[in-house]
Amino acid sequence: MAVRKNQALLTAEEKRAFVGALVELKRSGRYDAFVTTHNGFIMSDTDSGDRVGHRSPSFLPWHRRFLIQFERELQTVNASVTLPYWDWTVDRSPTSSLWAPDFLGGTGRSRDGRVTDGAFAFSGGNWPITVRVDGRDFLRRSLGTGVRELPTRAELDSVMAMSTYDAPPWNSASDGFRNHMEGWRGANLHNRVHVWVGGQMATGVSPNDPVFWLHHCFIDKLWAEWQRRHPGSGYLPTGGTPNVVDLREPMRPWNDVTPADMLDHTPHYTYDTEVQGARAA
Repeated sequence: MAVRKNQALLTAEEKRAFVGALVELKRSGRYDAFVTTHNGFIMSDTDSGDRVGHRSPSFLPWHRRFLIQFERELQTVNASVTLPYWDWTVDRSPTSSLWAPDFLGGTGRSRDGRVTDGAFAFSGGNWPITVRVDGRDFLRRSLGTGVRELPTRAELDSVMAMSTYDAPPWNSASDGFRNHMEGWRGANLHNRVHVWVGGQMATGVSPNDPVFWLHHCFIDKLWAEWQRRHPGSGYLPTGGTPNVVDLREPMRPWNDVTPADMLDHTPHYTYDTEVQGARAA
């Protein structure tokens, strides 16, 4: 069983293995297919039309399936690799180990945002940006520039306490856990992190930055924790809802995956805190 770990606890060898698998997927062209898919859904998901990956109840199960598919691709390169998560309520600084040269590299230079250190720096030749929203072909970041502060634990706790998964109108105006976690209302959790990182992370081609996977892995972990905390609060809506994915409807681009299929992550992976909790019990 794959165990997803906090990135701050990865060993040097685990970091090398993860980075190496990312670089190989990029070299083979398989990485950019995920960037293209994500950008396509960002562009097509709208508040008043069909919406699947964003601004909708299926935001969480859609990204859970997206991460599972990506993790499996990494494991074709190195079977030991799993997705780590970034707890941005703890590792809140541009000087955190997450951004060190031996892992994801740091912020971009001031004049154009170009990342200049680590395996994903343009100068290394391993990470050309080919699926892009402008002419720049290098990884860009501007940590802490778009917004100064990452979400706090107190802000997160207030969202985790919400007992309703989602509510009409099932878009960015909805009240409930999903929309507050996605960041269109309230403390602006998920969305704020994208903006804090900046560069490609603040656009539809956000998976160009490998930190995308660590951020969404943490969002997925939080959803799993919310599910345990609110066992009587299931996915909504359950049926007959225009423009969004109901509980047992397939989610594009997968014709055979529904939100119901993604409610339990444990057949696919666990998180390190869940393993520790099971041992403690």
